[in-house]
Amino acid sequence: MIEILKPTELPLARETGALVAGILQTLKARSTVGTNLLDIDRQAQAMIAEAGALSCYVDYAPSFGRGPFGHYICTSVNDAVLHGLPFDYELADGDLLSLDLAVSLGGIVADSAISFVVGESPQPESLALIDATERALKAAIAAAGPGVHIGDLSHAIGKVLNAAGYEVNTEFGGHGVGSTMHQDPHVSNIGRPGRGYRLRPGLLLALEPWVMADTAKLVTDADGWTLRSATGCRTSHSEHTIAITDDGAEIMTLPKA
Repeated sequence: MIEILKPTELPLARETGALVAGILQTLKARSTVGTNLLDIDRQAQAMIAEAGALSCYVDYAPSFGRGPFGHYICTSVNDAVLHGLPFDYELADGDLLSLDLAVSLGGIVADSAISFVVGESPQPESLALIDATERALKAAIAAAGPGVHIGDLSHAIGKVLNAAGYEVNTEFGGHGVGSTMHQDPHVSNIGRPGRGYRLRPGLLLALEPWVMADTAKLVTDADGWTLRSATGCRTSHSEHTIAITDDGAEIMTLPKA
């Protein structure tokens, strides 16, 4: 299903996006050396409830996971890149942490992910990974607009990631959002320009470049959810929800300055 929001629904999408962005920035600031992943999850739960929003994850049970997910945020550390199931782990100096959050507020979903290094000892490899996914995300957003093809966004992402020296996995990518978290169209992180669905004003898309340092192969953790790099290398994941507008795209999940 491809869902197109009415102009009157866009303010609510902005509100949901601002909530997701605010929670992620708060959790980033609180994610210090010694912070437990389960504490991050509990804090996310509390902030979602306080806002009167609903988690898109806690009851989520898709075919690719051992569901239901049972937690409120994805916490992926180092070689984990997607769907990181929170567990009893205390963050260490230099850990690369990705936080992925989707909530529904007033019936509209926003989805976003950030990656950052914990503590004061960032590895150059970690910073390069984060930089590549953030630049790929910016390139896709810059390419988005009415009449643009999905393949144009995929091409913009893949071009940046490939130029940075990374292989691109096509098993998971971006997607439409709206009244539910995962909708069509699928947005691969590599593609051919001029191909695929033409974007329309009112379409919400969650664009999410993610990459692994030296492989494109994923393995599933014993928890049935967490996806890790097959080689144990580090990873990064960046994501924004955007709305296609009459003259381009608006980022719904952009943090406040």
